[in-house]
Amino acid sequence: MPVVNVHQAKTHLSRLLAQVEDGQEVIIARNGKPVARLVSVQKRGKRQPDIFKGKIVIPDSFFDPLPEEELKAWEGE
Repeated sequence: MPVVNVHQAKTHLSRLLAQVEDGQEVIIARNGKPVARLVSVQKRGKRQPDIFKGKIVIPDSFFDPLPEEELKAWEGE
């Protein structure tokens, strides 16, 4: 994983982007200290509505009131 300083990154941004497109990560440093990582954007798959329909069941008890002790814990008491 190459480490480049800010000046090099500004000067050679196109070359660095080509490296990232090829699957490499590039670290950008300021005064020798890493401050950023240049990585490729992950492509998202196509959304599929109702993909979990029928696979997740929420029981009716989910909507029951919380016990007093647990309710107090959630409220920070």
